[in-house]
Amino acid sequence: MADRAVPNLPSRDFDTTVAFYGGFGFEVSYRDGGWLILSRGGIVLEFFLAPEHDPYESWFMASIRVGDLEQLYEAVRASGVPEVTVGIPRLIPVALQEWGQRAGYLIDPDGTQLHLIEDGD
Repeated sequence: MADRAVPNLPSRDFDTTVAFYGGFGFEVSYRDGGWLILSRGGIVLEFFLAPEHDPYESWFMASIRVGDLEQLYEAVRASGVPEVTVGIPRLIPVALQEWGQRAGYLIDPDGTQLHLIEDGD
């Protein structure tokens, strides 16, 4: 198995997290009373149960680098996540970023900011 790092993110409710991410292709790889692992192709996200977590004060972030950014972004948008500037959850459209890559942003129901980045390899 190749070396890898996987983000550990908060979830106030696993059923909500599964429904949200499942809307754009993530599937449950593991679940117990305190831990949840979701995967979509080679992308893996791990969640710990945190019912007291305040999504409006969240500082959790993760980057997801994909070869087909448009496909992922459209799948998220088609799942019903709104493109708005405030609120949780929300999508921020794909644009060329100051660091030279195209990226969009997804804020999940728990306030985690996911950077959806076009992998330029």
